[in-house]
Amino acid sequence: MPVLGWLVLRGRCFDCRAPISPRYPLVELGTGIAFSLVAVRLGTDEAGLRVLPAYLAFTGIGIALALIDLDVKRLPDKIVLPSYPVLAGLLLIGWDGEALWRALLGAAILGAFYFVVWFIAPGGMGFGDVKLAGIVGGMTAYLSWGTFLVGAFGAFLLGAAAGLMLMAGGRAGRKTAVPFGPFMLLAALSSILGAGYLGDAYLELIGL
Repeated sequence: MPVLGWLVLRGRCFDCRAPISPRYPLVELGTGIAFSLVAVRLGTDEAGLRVLPAYLAFTGIGIALALIDLDVKRLPDKIVLPSYPVLAGLLLIGWDGEALWRALLGAAILGAFYFVVWFIAPGGMGFGDVKLAGIVGGMTAYLSWGTFLVGAFGAFLLGAAAGLMLMAGGRAGRKTAVPFGPFMLLAALSSILGAGYLGDAYLELIGL
């Protein structure tokens, strides 16, 4: 409806005719596409359907956080912290004991890893990234360790690639602050949608 409304109104407010940025319908459209992809990915069996609400919620939260971080370089506690009990409660609906323990361990591992990175080099990332890491770790590890591997550390590859492209284009220097949250969330969503199979294949190849 927001997309259709924007098109019908030709990008202007109905009352005052002020222009409405195309960003809003694009975000709505992108969210709908992301929801559809997640539903296709998890809707193939009963176990996936039981936790589908959790991953739809994670997708919506992730899109909101990524855009906020791009705009103001912050990951608000008002969104990040309540996401822990909300997503945990939705995962409990699936009630897969092994997956839940894996999610708890994944959240702890990635949260601890990001904390160490933040502690050693506090200028390299914000503490909001540390708090977000637990969510990313838990949601990816719930599906598999391969999904966790790609989602957890793919962010560093994406961030490095984006940084190099920005520097090559003259839009950033070596000390330019670039928000890291969007890369964390993009890597996590990519792993959930299927890139995690690469991690599973790698772990199987090395016998883990």
